[in-house]
Amino acid sequence: MDRAISPATQTKRRRRTWLLAGLVVLGVVVVLVAFRGVLKPSINRQDILTTTVEVGDVEAALTATGFVIPGREAVITSPIQSTVRRVVVPVGSALKPGQTILELDKELTSSELAKLQDGQLQNRNKSTQLNLTMERTLNDLQSQAQVQQVKIRSQESTLRDEEHLLKIGSGTAESVRQAELNLHLAKLELKRLQDQIRNQRQANAADTRELGFTMQIQDRNITELARKLGQADISAQQPGVLTWVNEDIGATVNQGDVLARVADLSSFRVRATIADAYAEALHVGDPVIVRVNDTDLRGSISAVSPAVDKGVVTFYAKLDDEDHPLLRSNLRVDVYVVTKSHKKTLRVKNGPFYQGGTEQAVFVVRDGKAERRTVSFGDSNFDFVQVTNGLQPGDEIILTDMKDHAETRELTIKQ
Repeated sequence: MDRAISPATQTKRRRRTWLLAGLVVLGVVVVLVAFRGVLKPSINRQDILTTTVEVGDVEAALTATGFVIPGREAVITSPIQSTVRRVVVPVGSALKPGQTILELDKELTSSELAKLQDGQLQNRNKSTQLNLTMERTLNDLQSQAQVQQVKIRSQESTLRDEEHLLKIGSGTAESVRQAELNLHLAKLELKRLQDQIRNQRQANAADTRELGFTMQIQDRNITELARKLGQADISAQQPGVLTWVNEDIGATVNQGDVLARVADLSSFRVRATIADAYAEALHVGDPVIVRVNDTDLRGSISAVSPAVDKGVVTFYAKLDDEDHPLLRSNLRVDVYVVTKSHKKTLRVKNGPFYQGGTEQAVFVVRDGKAERRTVSFGDSNFDFVQVTNGLQPGDEIILTDMKDHAETRELTIKQ
């Protein structure tokens, strides 16, 4: 026979049931809270880089590559066609004005000079022969003219005699006409001789001038070749450092070929190249920043090449501090052509987060969390990006690329 459960036992059982239910509910709550914590997006602090918004200058710039070159460099070319005979000083040597750098073989040029000098001697001999020939021809014509003048005087005397005889009745009119004709022919012959003498003198003068011009040209050729021969010992025209020399002994060089370069290494400039798409943005006088290692040197564009070579434009920059200790010939540098300048504006360091647009989302770090915020940007350069809206001085943003969290509004930063 069943006995009735006592009220104390029933109360004890109910308490145990409620306690178990409470423990189950508490466990469910703990599990839900833990599961929620697992699902909430987070990122490790050591996986991100951050920067602080600050006030400063931002200079929008175009990026180019360049090389440091001497501010003044003399290019020495071969004055003659020859071969390299001997290199006197090695590359890197300091040179004084007039110091010989290398020697060329002078034999061929000396032979050509001797031929020119022999040709000039022949011209002088021709000049003497021409003068003798012209003088002899002119003398013959003058002698013929003198003889003709004597004949004219004789014909004049004969005419007077015939006219006298005709007047006294001892002569005939036919004899007078014949005497007049002979006199007229004699005068025509004299005139012909006189014209020939004049023409001969003009021809003599023309031949003399022509030969004189030929001799003058030959003299200039001799002087020029002698000067080039004297320059066959290649020497420095200014103090400097030998940066390059043709060291191929026996190599053939033509007139105008570069033999050596002498640079004045007391000052430098920069030769830079940039894509031809930015050619219209380059102007003489535009400011530039030349980065040598971690040092920025200021300057300006001094010249822009009008030609485009393989898709790039070459320009030259003059540095304000053209003798800076860091400058070395042929040193590779980064060149930034400044197109705009903003003073005392909000800026952040440039980094992977910046996609180059005027507006984009960034993550702002605050109270252990990273909040996604839309920010407006302005101009930029290699170092900084201008902030126009959405951030305040002192805000900390994530520099690291956050493309994997583009749709996340908030991230927990794990220490």
